[in-house]
Order: sequence, then C-alpha cells, then structure tokens
Amino acid sequence: MGKFWGHLSTITKHRTLVMIHCFKVGLYWRGLTHDLSKYSPTEFLVGVRYYQGNRSPNTAEREDKGVSTAWMHHKGRNKHHFEYWTDLQIGTRQYVPVPMPTEYLVEMCMDRIAACKTYNGAAYTCADPLHYLERAMESSLMHPDTMRKTHFLLSMLAERGEDETFRYIRNHVLRGEEFAAAAPQK
Repeated sequence: MGKFWGHLSTITKHRTLVMIHCFKVGLYWRGLTHDLSKYSPTEFLVGVRYYQGNRSPNTAEREDKGVSTAWMHHKGRNKHHFEYWTDLQIGTRQYVPVPMPTEYLVEMCMDRIAACKTYNGAAYTCADPLHYLERAMESSLMHPDTMRKTHFLLSMLAERGEDETFRYIRNHVLRGEEFAAAAPQK
C-alpha cells in the first residue's frame, strides 16, 4: 500500500507544480489538464509497481522489461512531450521530429521544472532543468527549433530565475514573438 500512496502523492505533487507554473505564464487549460493520463490504469498501475520515489517509475519499468508500456501510453497522449511531435517524412519514409507548437513547448518546460523540483526536493536549483536537458542527449530526437527554444528558456531560468523567465514567457513567448535567437535584454 506504501507504493500506491507514494506514487499517487508524487504524481499529484508534480501535476500541482506544473499547474501552478502554467497558471503563472497564462496557460490555464494546459495546467488544468496536464498529465491526466497518469491516473489511467495503464500508467498508474505500472507507476505503483515500479515506484521508488526518487526517479520515474518508467525508468525502472524500462530496466526490467526493456520497454516502458506506461511511457509509450503517456507520450502518445500528451502533446507536451517532444516525442509526440514526429511525422513520416515523405521522401525518406522515416519518422522525423517536427517543431512543437509554442504552448506545448512552454508546457514541456514547466513539466521539466516541476519534475526536477519533485525528484530533487530541497536540493533543487533553477539550473537543474537545463542540466537534465543537456545530460539526456535528446538533441537528435527533438526538432532543432524545439531544442533551441527549450535550451534558451531553460538557460534563462538557470541564469535569471523563475520570476523573470515566467514573465518573459507570459509577455513575449506566448504572445507569438520570435525568441531563442539571442538572450532578451534586461
């Protein structure tokens, strides 16, 4: 029963943090609906089985089975994951990454911040989401434009903190202004 409550607590804490962050930047619907699939039996029961409290149960399932069925379910239903954004390229007949729409890219950044806060606890710093992005070696799987913009926002977070980064997202990024070419001026 401890794993059940631990997993429920972890995903609810994570969802709450994402919701708070999304509300701060003006993405109310994205905040309210973030990660609802984690409560579905397909994802929740696997999460309980592989719950450890200090990392994603999907990693433990992947280590055990060679694949994470919960992750496969999750990424196919949640547009804030860059893995969702792939399509078949006509010329090569291979799946390739495509650019993420801005609102989902921002939600992805809020998701990464909340995940680092959830798993790192009191040791969290604003640099953690950027360090995770750089360690994860996702650049070949993410569209270059999506990677550039994600790196830009998480670098701003690391250098300038949440308040300034969230204000920039709310006042510039989500209003359709071009970004990620150069750091905004203070």
